[in-house]
Amino acid sequence: MTGRTEALPAPLHGARQGIDTALVGMLLFIASEIMFFAGLFGAYFSIRAEHTVWPPAGFKLDLALAAVLTAILVTSSFTMQYAVSRIRKGDRTGMIRAMTVTIILGVIFLAGQLYDYSSLGFGVSSGVYGTLFYTMTGFHGAHVLGGVIGMSIVLLRGVNGQFSARHHTAVEAVSIYWHFVDVVWLGLFSTLFLLR
Repeated sequence: MTGRTEALPAPLHGARQGIDTALVGMLLFIASEIMFFAGLFGAYFSIRAEHTVWPPAGFKLDLALAAVLTAILVTSSFTMQYAVSRIRKGDRTGMIRAMTVTIILGVIFLAGQLYDYSSLGFGVSSGVYGTLFYTMTGFHGAHVLGGVIGMSIVLLRGVNGQFSARHHTAVEAVSIYWHFVDVVWLGLFSTLFLLR
């Protein structure tokens, strides 16, 4: 050791250092969404604790349909992650195919949720239970729709050749959001359909 301090080489122009700011932005957005849904779950459990009979008489949910929709959404998380793994390896075609499947699964989930709404026999104004059910599942459905729109934009960008193994931050960001939406649904499914 000579006692001299050697200068570190300057980073290459355009080289990425640390976490991408777009991913940080998505993580901060999801943190705010976690607080939003935590408020909804808190309201649900607070109101549920005040009632000895829950759900109130006359409220029947379709557990079989909800289980199928849950399986569809969980499957879409795997196809989304496969899309990310493909673009990380530079396989844009594989990413496009997997993201297309994910979008289709998201649309099927939304169609199934709308069908469920049409056949439940109660509405948002059917007492506190109806209000909570439709508020919680409706906001989640809006987030699924937002995810489908976001993935569609990313898909179109991919079709136009905008992503590569080195540049795919938007794919990563929409993937993080989609996984969040799936986890929230697992909480809703457990709370509304299983715990009752």
